[in-house]
Amino acid sequence: MAKKATRESYGAALVEYGSNENIVVLDADLSKSTKTDMFKKEYPDRFINCGIAEADMMCVAAGLASCGKTVFASTFAMFAAGRAFEQVRNSIGYPGLNVKIGATHAGISVGEDGASHQCLEDLALMRSIPGMVVINPADDIEARFAVKAAIDHDGPVYLRFGRLAVDDVNPADYKFELGKGVQLTDGSDVSIIATGLPVGEALKAREMLSAEGIKARVINIHTIKPIDEDIITKAAKETGAVVTVEEHYIMGGLGSAVTEVVCKNHPVPVNIIGTDRFGKSGKPAQLFEEYGLTAANIVKNAKEVIAKKSGK
Repeated sequence: MAKKATRESYGAALVEYGSNENIVVLDADLSKSTKTDMFKKEYPDRFINCGIAEADMMCVAAGLASCGKTVFASTFAMFAAGRAFEQVRNSIGYPGLNVKIGATHAGISVGEDGASHQCLEDLALMRSIPGMVVINPADDIEARFAVKAAIDHDGPVYLRFGRLAVDDVNPADYKFELGKGVQLTDGSDVSIIATGLPVGEALKAREMLSAEGIKARVINIHTIKPIDEDIITKAAKETGAVVTVEEHYIMGGLGSAVTEVVCKNHPVPVNIIGTDRFGKSGKPAQLFEEYGLTAANIVKNAKEVIAKKSGK
C-alpha cells in the first residue's frame, strides 16, 4: 500500500464520521494543511475557520462543547499545544469539556519548516493536564481508529498527527482500544516501546536484532495517557530491559510515562530515545538520523540495556 501521512487519515476520518450532526470542526486558517478542508467540503455548515487566532479557537471550541457539541479544534501542534496552552488548560481541561484537539505537523518530521514549527514538547504539555487523553497514532489505520475513539470518549482529547507519509505498521484487522498498547512482536531479551512514526523504525530494529540472535519485543503505545500499565509491566518482567522511542523530547513524553510505570511496578534498565534539543530545518530522513530516531540507534540502545541487566 502507498505511504500516507496521518494528517491525511485525520481529515478522511472526520468526513467518514461527519454524518454525526453533533460534530463541529474548527480550524485556525490551516485547513488545507491539517486536512480539515475535507470536512469543510462535505459539511460546510458545521465548519468554522477561526482565523490565525488559536487561543480564540480553543475558547470557541469550549463554548460549543458546553452547549453539547462534539468539537474538533485543529491547527499545527506547535500552536495547539504551545500558543494556546493556557486556553486548553483553563477553558477545556479544567471544566473537562468534550473538545478534541487535532494537532498536525508534530515532531521533527515536519522537516524544512524548522525548529519554530517542530513541536517536540506537546505530549509533555498535554500529559500535564488532568483528565486530558493523549493519543499519538503511528499509521493510517491507527489514526482513523483514533478519531473514532475520540468521538466516542466523553471529555478532552489531544490527537497528534504527522506531516510525513509513512507505511502502515498495523495489520488490516487491527483493533484499536483506548488506553491499551499493542504488542506487535514477541521477544524475551528486550522490549522496544515506541509511539507515533518511530514505531516503523522499531520494527526494523527488531529485524536487525533478530539477525544477531537477539529477541526483541516491539510494543506500540498509541495512547500516551492513560497509558497501558499492564502491557508495560509485563514487558519489564518478561524481558528485563526496555528501550523507548519517540519523536519528542526525552522529558515528559513516552519515555517519562513508561519509566513512571516501570519504577512503580517492576524496576529494570530503561534507555529513552528522543531528543533534548530543538529541531532544525532539513529533510525528515536526515533529521531522524541526526536525532537518533533510526533502527540502527535503537539496536545500539537495545544492546546497552541488555548489557545493563546482565551486569556487564
